[in-house]
Amino acid sequence: MAGPIKMRTDLSGDLLRMIARSSRDAKQVRRLLAIASIYDGRSRTEAAKIGGVGLQVLRDWIVRFNAEGPDGLIDRKAPGKVPILNDRQRQALAQAVETGANPNLDGLNRWRLSDLVQFLWDQFGVSVSETTVGRELRAMGYRKLSASHGHHDHGHGATGAPQSHGAGLWAIRRH
Repeated sequence: MAGPIKMRTDLSGDLLRMIARSSRDAKQVRRLLAIASIYDGRSRTEAAKIGGVGLQVLRDWIVRFNAEGPDGLIDRKAPGKVPILNDRQRQALAQAVETGANPNLDGLNRWRLSDLVQFLWDQFGVSVSETTVGRELRAMGYRKLSASHGHHDHGHGATGAPQSHGAGLWAIRRH
């Protein structure tokens, strides 16, 4: 098993405690005080107890501290999930919406979310849900325009059953 990671030599326990006093980040303060105790000659096990963590987490703190100094002990924002659509795909989606569906070419009068899902698959091989497409369009400033269903007595055949007049179609406009 390898020995403990060597600590930076340009700082001391006293200096780390001074930095900790001026910090407003409670987690950074806890980490600085744990590392300061190592500079003061305490064991890494004791330092881990001071920090309220295990030895592996303390080791990770030391690695970050050695690489970046006291600022390396401040939590960073997590990068988050990688977007499903890239900028080029979003531009193509916006262009398709702006141009509108072409009845001769697309066989559609209006874009539905399911049609746009298929468009993205056909153009880029990207599999997305209707929910994702709707969320992307909303983020780009587009809003759903409901299809008009007319009066409730209209659109019934001889059987009295409603006839479909394009329910579920989406006309999308930029807000």
